[in-house]
Amino acid sequence: MGGTPEDVHPQKAFGWAARDSSGVLSPFNFSRRATGDLDVTFKVLYVGICHSDLHFIKNEWGADFISSSYPAVPGVVYSEKPIKDLSVVYSEKPKDLSVVYSERPKDLSVVYSKRPIKDLSLDKPGLHIGVVGLGGLGHMAVKFAKAFGAKVTVISTSPNKKEEAVNRLGADSFFISRDPEQIQTVSAVHPLLPLIGLLKTEGKLIMVGAPDKPLELPVLPLLLGRKMVAGSGIGGMKETQEMINFAAKHNIKADIEIIPMDYVNTAMDRLLKVDVRYRFVIDIGNTLKAT
Repeated sequence: MGGTPEDVHPQKAFGWAARDSSGVLSPFNFSRRATGDLDVTFKVLYVGICHSDLHFIKNEWGADFISSSYPAVPGVVYSEKPIKDLSVVYSEKPKDLSVVYSERPKDLSVVYSKRPIKDLSLDKPGLHIGVVGLGGLGHMAVKFAKAFGAKVTVISTSPNKKEEAVNRLGADSFFISRDPEQIQTVSAVHPLLPLIGLLKTEGKLIMVGAPDKPLELPVLPLLLGRKMVAGSGIGGMKETQEMINFAAKHNIKADIEIIPMDYVNTAMDRLLKVDVRYRFVIDIGNTLKAT
């Protein structure tokens, strides 16, 4: 297409971006193309920080998954409100978009946590579900699994999380990995064999974290035990609405720490050290200031 950059991308935008694989974020002015008839423009009010944001801004997934290009503006978990008439969207694509219209901070990690439980038929009362890692996804998996009526065991390398897991989040039991290198949080590289060994016959190991390096998968234990390793990501609009309805019915909420925009680099450092309970949420609407 011809024309100047201003003609092609006339809509001014502002955010915070990493300029290289150091992952340091700083204010960034950029522009977007004009909003089309089938587009929706949102004003972002809150952004949740996910461990995948760390991988993205540091280009840790590389060419094997998603190769980051710079400047890189992270952000996949957000709350927003529409600032453009949506009538054309409803007429062209009759899907209920109201599920994401909220002015309250919320964390869509709940969709990541609920979807594998439901999709892989683990939402039946009386089942035994183990949750590896008590972080942003893990603490929500505990809440959803308990609401489905499952018996829940939290698996962690941190003995000091037992009180939190059992007495506050409602887990039925707590299993400590004696070897810190054996079972880690699901967003980190960790051996799968010890986890597969915990599964009963025809048990399922579901991956919802995205480590920065490939994991080694031993096949023989899967064959002998008729076990399954599966993955699950974010849900679509229908699943998101189901999640919100279920969460509202059972009063399931993410535990968050709201931070201002200029705290984001400190938050990233704390996230790397697992120093958050359990998800940072940036107050974009009140603290993001354009330069």
